[in-house]
Formats: sequence, C-alpha cells, structure tokens
Amino acid sequence: MFWQQDDPKVVDEEMLQQAIEEQGPKGQAGKIAKTEGIQYEEVLQLRLSYRKILKICHLGPFTSVTKLQLDNNVIERIEGLENLTNLVWLDLSFNNIELIEGLDTLVKLQDLSLFNNRISVIENLDALQNLHILSIGKNAIAQLENVIYLRKFKNLRTLNLAGNPFCDDENYKIFVTAYFPDLVYLDYRLLDQQTREKAFSKYQYAIEEMQHNELQEQQAMEAQKISNQELQLHKDAFVEFLNGPQLFNSMFTDDPDAAKLAHLPGMAELLESYPCKMEDLCTQIFDAGLTQHSRRTDEVEFFFNCSREAVADNQQKAAQIAADFENSRRQTVVEMQQITDHSLLDDKLDSCDEEINQLSETLMILELQLVDQLEDIIKDFERNISDMVGGFIEYVQGIFAQCRDLENQQHEKQLEIALTTLEQVAKNELEDEMSDDVAMLFVDKDTVTNAVSASHDTHLLKIDNREDELLTRINSWMSRLLKSIHDEEVNRNRKRISEIKNYISYVKEQLEDMQLPEQK
Repeated sequence: MFWQQDDPKVVDEEMLQQAIEEQGPKGQAGKIAKTEGIQYEEVLQLRLSYRKILKICHLGPFTSVTKLQLDNNVIERIEGLENLTNLVWLDLSFNNIELIEGLDTLVKLQDLSLFNNRISVIENLDALQNLHILSIGKNAIAQLENVIYLRKFKNLRTLNLAGNPFCDDENYKIFVTAYFPDLVYLDYRLLDQQTREKAFSKYQYAIEEMQHNELQEQQAMEAQKISNQELQLHKDAFVEFLNGPQLFNSMFTDDPDAAKLAHLPGMAELLESYPCKMEDLCTQIFDAGLTQHSRRTDEVEFFFNCSREAVADNQQKAAQIAADFENSRRQTVVEMQQITDHSLLDDKLDSCDEEINQLSETLMILELQLVDQLEDIIKDFERNISDMVGGFIEYVQGIFAQCRDLENQQHEKQLEIALTTLEQVAKNELEDEMSDDVAMLFVDKDTVTNAVSASHDTHLLKIDNREDELLTRINSWMSRLLKSIHDEEVNRNRKRISEIKNYISYVKEQLEDMQLPEQK
C-alpha cells in the first residue's frame, strides 16, 4: 500500500487533534467545538486508521472511548491502552503485531479484531471474559489445538480464524465446531445443524474428557479463590498464619541446632507438648483478631453512614434554601425589568444585594454547623476505634508474653537436658547413641550452652518479630484511616466553601447586569 512507503509515525498530539476534528461535528458546531476545545476524556469513538502508526501512545486521557480503530497501520506492539477501560470495540487488523499483549485492563471489550497480523499463538486474553466477537484470521497460527484456549470465553459467538496455517487441516471446521458448541458464526458463516452433529459425533469422547478436566480445574480455581479470600481476611485482621503451627515452625526453620538438639535423650518427650501449647496461644490471637476485625469493620461502616447522612441532610437544607432564593430572585428580576425610574431601581438593587449577602451568610452558617457536626462524629469515631485497637493490642501483647514464657520454660528444660547429656558424654555413657554432628555440640560446656542459647534466641526473635509486625501494621492502618478521614473532610469543606462563593459571585454578577445602561 502507498502509505506504507512513508516513514512510520507514533501517535502524537497533532495526530489526535486532527482525528478528533475530522470525526467531530461539522459546520458552525464544528467551529464552536474547535474554539472551545474538545476534552479527550469526553471522546467516545476514535478512528486512527491508515495513519502509518508504528507505536501506540498518548491515548491515556481517552478514558471514555468505547470504540477505537487502529487498523491498517504498521503497529508492532499492543501497548498504551491500559487506561481505555471502557473500550467495547477494538480494531487492530492489518498491522504487524506478533504477540497478543497489553489487553489485561480492557475487561469490557466485546469485539476484537486482530485480523491480518503476524500472531503465531493465541494467548494473553484471559481478562476479556465479555468477548463476543474475535477475528484473528490471516495470522501465523499453526497449531489447531491452540484454538482450544478460547473455550474459556463463554460469551464468544463469532469467531474468524480463516487464513491461518492450521486451516489447511481437513478437520479444521469440524474440530472448531465440536469444541465450541455455543459458537454461532465461524469465519463469518452460520454454523448449520448438520455440521454440529458431525462434529459432536467425531469428537464426543475427547470433549467429554476435556469437560471433565475443565470441571476439575474450575473446582480447583474456586477452592483457591475461597482460600485467597480467607487469607485476605486474615491479613486484614493482621493475624494471617496464626491459625496453625506456622509460627512454631518458623521458630525452628532458621535454627540450625534445633534438629541436633532434638536427638538428645528426653527431648522427644519435651517437644511433644510444646507445639500444641504454642499453637493454642496463636489460635487465641487469631480468633481475637477476626472478632476485633469484624467489630472494627462495623464501626467504620457506622461512621461513614453517619457522616453521609449528616452531609446529605445538610445538602438538602442548603438546596432548599437556594431553591427558595432562586424562585424569589426570578420573580424580582421580572419586576425589575419593568422599572424605569432610577431611584426605585437603586432601592430594589440594594434590597437584592442585601438578600444575596443574607443568603451567603445563611449558607456559610449551615456549612459551619456541618463542620461542627462532622467534627463531633469524627472525634467519637477516633475514640471508639482507638479503644478497639488499644484493647486488641493489649490482649495480643499479653498472649505473646505467654508465648515467650512458654519458650523460656522450654529453654530451661532443654538446657537442663543438655547439661545432663554433657555429663553422660563425659562418662562415655552415650558414645554409641549419638551421631557425629550431635557429638560435636558436646565438646565442652560452653559449646553446648551456646548452642542451646542460640536456639533459644532464634525462637524468641521469631516471636518478637511477629508481635512487632502485628502491632506496626494495625497502628499504621489506624493512622492512615484517620488521616484519610481528616483529609477528605478538609477537602470537602474547601470545595463547599468554593461552591458557595462561586454561586454568590454569579448571582451578584447577574444583579449588576440589571442596572440601567447609564448607571453602569
């Protein structure tokens, strides 16, 4: 094509402006739009076909676009589309694309054309669950089995694959029809009942096996989803991995001497009850964490509901006041338009000005009342949430203290066993019962004592770190939450004050326009 002989381009501001003007309103409306400027975020459709585009960029502001045409260019990579989350229709046909990528955020996409590119594998489309129409014909896809990847798109009804190397397979049409029972059009031709019956007969057992495997995969995915949701809940409660032996196991994972010390005479009995006791303490923290998380969630929800109700009630009052004023103002304007006497008009203008000032004061007082009301609500919330977090922290610290006490008791007993074993080693009473690695610990008293102490320090460090992590995270959560609440209230207040001032300014400007020409 003649346009491919020119130098390739990237999408730039000039190209975008030109495209918008070409596709925008014509005549007088077009002149007005050009003068006032068109906001990119308001554009719903954008056509960038036949523009020698090599690289997609600068499309981020087009967040409302639902239809985008980038066909008949020289694009090599799908990129720069991540902000176009409202796209429903995307045409990338007749380009030089080799890899399907960059579409993960386009979850609303229903119609996608990748026709006539250089794609060799159908992949990276998982996020497009709303896909109805896919055209990926005339590419370089060689493996017919690759088409099975598209079975996950339950809404797919139209599929164009014609022109790919695998289409030379004599079973191509039957194969696709069999594996896509809900497909209506294949290569833009309606699938007839005879073809469907033939396909089902030929691939019945293979499809049944695949459906069985897909069901198992779906069940596994759902189970994993539930597991992930539970884990996220535990993280939100700051008690993840405290509902089992994870903390105990972590205490021994980084303890190189633990396995050696476990072989000492009497250690098996000592270690038998220790894990269960530690797990019971962790479970107490876990259960309390979930309970407190539920209470905090309810408190946060209650706070926001109270805040929204207060704001809505205040807004309703302000709106009624403004509406009453507008009704009065319109009536006054009609009366003033009939006045020709300068003196009477001046009196009327002064009266209106006073009413506007009174309106401003009323609205400002109403906003001040809301600020005071919200301040009280926020203070109550801060006190309640601080008490909840403080109480939970105090409880958690008490349980972790019990964990340390349990470890200290374990350490004392372990040290006693180790010193007793040292005496037996010195008397050659355990020579045949001890491996070389373990025997190395019993060279002298300092060596065995240091090994037991190092093991003890490692265990305490794990307990301390988990406690510090929990306390740090819950305090950070509370600080961020309270800060965001204060910041949002400041921004709301500033915005409301600005709205009142702008409205009063507008009304006063309207009043000034009512003056007679010789009075201006």
